[in-house]
Amino acid sequence: MLDCTGVVGVDGSWILSLMEAAVDKSGARRVHSHIEEFDGTQSPPGFASVILLDESHVTAHCYSESGMLAIDAFSCGDTDPESIIEVIEEGLREKYPIMKINRRNKVGRFVSESDTEGMREFVKRHFQHFNAGALRSCAESLDEFLKSGGKLMLTLAGAMSTAEIGRSLAPLIRSGKVHAITCTGANLEEDVFNLVAHSKYKKIQTWRSLTLEDEAELHRKGFNRVTDTCIPEKEAIRHIEDKILDEWNSKPAFPHEHLMAILDHLDADIPRTDSWLIAAKDAGIPIYVPGWEDSTLGNIFAAHCINGNVERSAIKTGIDYMIHLANWYKNLDSPIGFLQIGGGIAGDFPICVVPMLRQDLQHDAPMWAWFAQISESTMSYGGYSGASPSEKITWGKLAPSTPMHIIESDATIVVPILFSYIQG
Repeated sequence: MLDCTGVVGVDGSWILSLMEAAVDKSGARRVHSHIEEFDGTQSPPGFASVILLDESHVTAHCYSESGMLAIDAFSCGDTDPESIIEVIEEGLREKYPIMKINRRNKVGRFVSESDTEGMREFVKRHFQHFNAGALRSCAESLDEFLKSGGKLMLTLAGAMSTAEIGRSLAPLIRSGKVHAITCTGANLEEDVFNLVAHSKYKKIQTWRSLTLEDEAELHRKGFNRVTDTCIPEKEAIRHIEDKILDEWNSKPAFPHEHLMAILDHLDADIPRTDSWLIAAKDAGIPIYVPGWEDSTLGNIFAAHCINGNVERSAIKTGIDYMIHLANWYKNLDSPIGFLQIGGGIAGDFPICVVPMLRQDLQHDAPMWAWFAQISESTMSYGGYSGASPSEKITWGKLAPSTPMHIIESDATIVVPILFSYIQG
């Protein structure tokens, strides 16, 4: 599968001839070719073309005005579909040097286990003990909770967006299994940074052995390091600053609302389906970003306030977020679960809405109905956010009967497995 952008005005007949040449070079037996042009009356202008093979088929579908082109090559027997795609990609790059490959993926057919049950069966067979067993127990419990009509609040701390959690989180959101998200300002903005500048990121395999001089050199070159990944200052951070300044001056709004307002106007450097913020916007689920001021864009906003370029009132505060969260929570008629990835303010802020409703407002609000925490940090009994879930009972957040799960492992490994399990 080859998904391309940047081929505005591509000619359908030329693509078909390129596909035929690629098929002939691969050794596959070409049976029939056809192209159907679309004039824009019933769908966007473009075309669909197909080559039927003895071994299967090769197809292309294009929206010519937007430059979106999707090509699929399927085959069985001794023919390698990847060799077909390689020839097509080479021809496209030669004719359209500014073309971007948004996705290039190869998947097997007639595998030994079905795609829909593969992850579940893998977890059930191999994840038996210790943290693996805790992950399996959590996955089975959350799956049952959601199937029984429960809603889910998901919290994101750490650098999960830079770790590209959108690849697994966005499909979960689109499937209707995430109903609200609380995240740090860093996770909010880094999903957008990755969206617009992924190809300009720098990956460092030897990040554990970097010297102080190496770190300073990265800074001089305009990179901000997050473990093994370096975010480019110009192409990501300053690019978004240029795009969002007018939005900040347009009206008061929450930080995530300002970012959502510019999403449709950004050129994507990755498939837009891999952005969890785009998925959340499309799904219309609420987002909460407590402590946004300590994020990169929060710092930039404060600097513009100091320079008099924007008004402080352009950003709604954490108190506004808490009021919105309280209204969302008390108006749901379903049990609400809490999946906490990491610790810190992303987890502490939303979970407090329950004791606020029950103790400060004297409302008959239900407690959180399900709870799980994923963190590789060892539990610290002197640290508020690092305490065990049972301690939350004394704060009026969880009940003794609430299902509670702790997975002490790397969230970048655990979360995609958990989300894929829930997706089925």
